[in-house]
Amino acid sequence: MLCQWGFFLGAGQVPELQTEPYRIAFHLAGEFLTAVLLVISGVGLLRGKGWAASLFLVAAGMVIYSEIVSPGYFAQSGQ
Repeated sequence: MLCQWGFFLGAGQVPELQTEPYRIAFHLAGEFLTAVLLVISGVGLLRGKGWAASLFLVAAGMVIYSEIVSPGYFAQSGQ
């Protein structure tokens, strides 16, 4: 997620930054937060931390939501 959006942003392929800056900012914040929570919970699970399982459930719910919503974003933009 981080690499994909980093590539899109770096290549200037996010026209919503000009047309819908607030919506895309919130969308990107959600995507970046999802990615960060997945990494943190994964590291926590590998290290056997008790809190990691709960955090992973939250992060997994976020990624499931993203997997449902993201295709709509690309379909709307004709990709």
